[in-house]
Amino acid sequence: MFPSASLLPFNLESFQGRFVPANESAAPSDRGGRWFLIQDQSIFLLDRREGADRIPLGAIPTEFMGKVESIVHFGRYLDVPCWAGSVESGMEPPAGFVREKLAPGQIALSDDLLSLCGLAQQATYWEATSWHCPRCGKATVAIKGERGKRCLRCKYDHYPHLHPAVIVLIRDSDRVLLTRKSFWAKNRYGLVAGFVDIGESLEAAARREIREEVGVEVRDLQYVASQYWPFPSQLMVGFVATYAGGEVRPDRTEIEDARWFSVANLPDLPGKHSIARFILDHYARPDGAVGA
Repeated sequence: MFPSASLLPFNLESFQGRFVPANESAAPSDRGGRWFLIQDQSIFLLDRREGADRIPLGAIPTEFMGKVESIVHFGRYLDVPCWAGSVESGMEPPAGFVREKLAPGQIALSDDLLSLCGLAQQATYWEATSWHCPRCGKATVAIKGERGKRCLRCKYDHYPHLHPAVIVLIRDSDRVLLTRKSFWAKNRYGLVAGFVDIGESLEAAARREIREEVGVEVRDLQYVASQYWPFPSQLMVGFVATYAGGEVRPDRTEIEDARWFSVANLPDLPGKHSIARFILDHYARPDGAVGA
C-alpha cells in the first residue's frame, strides 16, 4: 500500500529524485542509454532478464534499426539517459526480446520501471502527434528547455495535452457504492469515473458522472488525491462523497453493474498502482482505518 498518493506510480514525485525529466537535462548526442521501445500499448523487453536489465542499455538495439520512429529523449534515470521510440506496427519480437502489454499489475517491472514505461508511452504519443501545427498544418520544432513544439510558419506554440478526469468513492456508513465495466476482470469492481467537460469545475464533473453512471445524489464531496495516468495522458482527480439519496441505476452503456458493498466484504478491486485502489484503501472505512 502506498502511504501517499504522490508516491503512486507515474507521478514524478514517486521517483523521489531518481528521475530528471528531459526539459531539465540536455539530450546526449550519441543516443546511448536505456531504450523504451513502444508499440501501441505494449513494450519490447529483453527476454530472460530481471529488473532494469529487461530494458535495453546502450545504443538502440540493432534488431530495431530503421524500424523505430518518434524517437525522443525523455529524461535521465539514475543518471542514465532514457530514450523512447515508436516501433513500426506489425513488427514481431526479434530473437532475445518479448513484447508485453503496458498494463499495471500485469507486467513484471518495479514501480520505477513501470513509471518510466508510462512516461515513455506518453512521450512517444506526443512526439507522434505533434509533428505538424494544429493551426496551419506546417512542420513544428521543439521549444528549447520545454516540452512544447513551435510552428515554423505561424509561430504557434502548443504543448502535450493533459485530459482531466474525476474518480469518486461514494460512501454510506459502512458500505461503498462500486461499479463494474464489462471488459474488466471477472468480479472486479471500481469507482465512478469520467472526463471533465468544457466549462465544468471538477466538483460539477464528479456530480454529473455520478448521476450519469449510477443515478444517485451525493453530498460532502471532498478532494483527496490525484494521479497522472499516461495511457496516453490523463490526470485522475480523486474525491470521496457521502450518499445523499436516490436508487442505484447503472448506466448500461458504460457500466455493466453497480451495487453497494460492505467495507468488510469488498470484491476484487483495482490494482495497487491505481488511484482507485489508493482511495479505497485509505477512505472506504467509516472509522478512518486504513485497509490492508
